[in-house]
Amino acid sequence: MKNTLQAIGFILVSQLAGIIGSVFVMPAVDGWYLELTKPSFNPPSWLFGPVWTLLYTLMGIAAFLVWKKGSGALRRTALTLFGAQLVANSLWSILFFALQSPGFAFLNIMILWVLIVATMVAFYRVSKVATLLMVPYILWVSFAAFLNYSIWILN
Repeated sequence: MKNTLQAIGFILVSQLAGIIGSVFVMPAVDGWYLELTKPSFNPPSWLFGPVWTLLYTLMGIAAFLVWKKGSGALRRTALTLFGAQLVANSLWSILFFALQSPGFAFLNIMILWVLIVATMVAFYRVSKVATLLMVPYILWVSFAAFLNYSIWILN
């Protein structure tokens, strides 16, 4: 039971990053964002919610595995990097949507990408499964970075 509650806690912390981001996304989606020129490969808006929910869940499970399996400095470093990338993740929504700044958001997503890779490297030292659970996230953020860049250039 203790493991289940801890796992749920890590998932909720990860989901909280998404909730914080959505506070800034929701008001802009029906306004400013609609007016932007977007590339042809821009996914439909309804896709983002389910994808991010799944990604945050996988990230939470990955962090839980590191918490459970790791110890000492390895665990502390891995989870600190995990927390840093969650902050950068939430900050992206503020920069892109609330501040309407695709340029600063692109700079942020590049930093986010580096933090995710660093997190994955640190996770790998503790749990290879945790690293694998982060793969969909880095792939999605790589796509999101290209999308962000394209929107920035088009506008």
